[in-house]
Amino acid sequence: MRYMKTFAPSLLVALTSFGVNASDAVQTVSVEKGNVHIEALVQGKGKTIVILPSKGRGAHDYDQVAKYLADDGYRVIRPEPRGVNGSRGPMDTPTLHDFASDVALIMDKEKTGASVVVGHAWGSQPARVLLVDRPDLVKGIVLAAASIGKLPPGSSEKPYGRMVEAIKGAGNYALPEAQRISYLQEAFFAPGNDPRPWLTGWYDKTHQAQDHARDSTPVESYWSAGDTIPILDLQGDHDAVVIPNILKGMLGDRVEHKTIAGSGHAMAPERPREMAESIASFAQKVYSKP
Repeated sequence: MRYMKTFAPSLLVALTSFGVNASDAVQTVSVEKGNVHIEALVQGKGKTIVILPSKGRGAHDYDQVAKYLADDGYRVIRPEPRGVNGSRGPMDTPTLHDFASDVALIMDKEKTGASVVVGHAWGSQPARVLLVDRPDLVKGIVLAAASIGKLPPGSSEKPYGRMVEAIKGAGNYALPEAQRISYLQEAFFAPGNDPRPWLTGWYDKTHQAQDHARDSTPVESYWSAGDTIPILDLQGDHDAVVIPNILKGMLGDRVEHKTIAGSGHAMAPERPREMAESIASFAQKVYSKP
């Protein structure tokens, strides 16, 4: 295994001396194993919070969320999925175990130990698989705007069945911009929120690989994130993609449910401060326990 890290301590000192907060200084770290090369953004000091992005998107969606968390005294690590920016690996037939392993590579490199892991939307799936495969790396999980993949008895809905056309069309650069904005508003953004920040930042090959990974990994093997780990089920009150507030009824008191007003499925570009505050509050409780 070969590691590479780009970081200049003298630069951090210089930035601080000119009035730039240490939480604003973002490092890029990378790790390689065989034909897999994964990069991550790292900032801040303190207990670790790992953020995994939504489907077909990357770490920069959480620039503002990460800054708030770093300002609040956390070290924030944002791995880029395969196919996004500098991260790469086999893309033809991956499983969720492969995407979770990529996250573990970065966490092992950074010596995080058991940490709070945030999985936004699709990112909630490798977050839960990470717990199954590497329980030593997960102390608590935030499922942000997350489809659970399993439904309560008696439900007639199909898991991952909502807004399929809009979800796929939103990131299709071949479509007219007006149509893409309409799809973004329909699936991802609450009424009154500007969807334009998500006109860019889509990675089609990653999207396809993540669909394959989801479809080829049995949901029964990971959906509940084990049996004991604390979970924050964090939802937007205008999320058109997920079925709201079902997880607590399925898993009981280990689940804390919280809703962010004025947020849709995108959440991070819509209400970054509220998202960060919810994550930080949960992390404080998780890290206060032995």
